[in-house]
Amino acid sequence: MSLAVIGMIAGMALGFAGYFGGFGAFLLVAALGAIGFVVGRFLEGDLDVGDFFHTRDHRRR
Repeated sequence: MSLAVIGMIAGMALGFAGYFGGFGAFLLVAALGAIGFVVGRFLEGDLDVGDFFHTRDHRRR
């Protein structure tokens, strides 16, 4: 599935949540989508847990 199709589906889900559930539902769907994206990247191996815990000095190297 292409990124454009995934983006369209995510946009439609956010639109429906905003229309039927209000702004709170919109934020909830957006937050859960972001969490799902990070977990998916982690499970695919594109992301390492240690990437979130590096110090500022470590990033500059």
